[in-house]
Amino acid sequence: MALIIDGVAVAKKLRQSLAAQVAAEKLSPGLSVVLVGEDPASQVYVRNKSRAAEEVGIVSDTHRLPSDTTQEELLALVDQLNKDKKIHGILVQLPLPKHIDAQTIIAAIDPEKDVDGFHPINAGRLSLGLPSLVPCTPQGCMILLGEALSDLSGKRALVLGRSNIVGKPVAQLLLQANCTVTLAHSRTKDLPEECRRADILIAAIGKPEFVQGDWVKEGAVVIDVGINRIDDPATAGKTKLVGDVAFAATEKRAAAITPVPGGVGPMTIACLLKNTVESARKSAAG
Repeated sequence: MALIIDGVAVAKKLRQSLAAQVAAEKLSPGLSVVLVGEDPASQVYVRNKSRAAEEVGIVSDTHRLPSDTTQEELLALVDQLNKDKKIHGILVQLPLPKHIDAQTIIAAIDPEKDVDGFHPINAGRLSLGLPSLVPCTPQGCMILLGEALSDLSGKRALVLGRSNIVGKPVAQLLLQANCTVTLAHSRTKDLPEECRRADILIAAIGKPEFVQGDWVKEGAVVIDVGINRIDDPATAGKTKLVGDVAFAATEKRAAAITPVPGGVGPMTIACLLKNTVESARKSAAG
């Protein structure tokens, strides 16, 4: 049976380390979260971020804007936060209402305060192997991989999903760790066979329990990024969260696997705080 990589415990350890760093260096990191509209999942996520920030010693505030906020109004707020020296991290919660172009908003954020790591400059620096603010979920995936593998060098890694938020950046990080990387997606031919060759499988395709147990190589390490809500056949009318990987069958073959929930999710918030502290340290150093 596989080692279950406990993202809750690893994230807690990272938050404790960040809190000690903030106290020791007498930092005052500031994080501003911008929430446009009433998306329920976003509201829960923002609340969790605020609680975690407080635990680390980050001063966090949330700007809640109505769903009819114009793109110009949102850009004006981003500009204001860019100029505020007390703010070291700016996070505009996605998704945004359809009348607002997310890429335009992301590009308006100061790259030094882009704690989501989505700005084109940070994406470019990552692709070149230069220091940058790294997207939080891919960064969390790499930390969790480190819990199962002390050395990634030479490992065959398959990234399932090619999004700008997870797939592409995590492939870049795996390359930097000297893995041999394949980036697979919905058009990949013979996907099960591609999966069976991988020592490391990162599943970020957004389809519930898509990766079957017999697709996974014996002894592989599986990082499941997916969070999907489905009907729970064991209960009448209730739902449950599952990943992109069929957990029960995969657990029997893999050397290590992240659960859903309790795997990658907690690491995403912890790495957001890590980016904010790094930005504050850079600002303090001048």
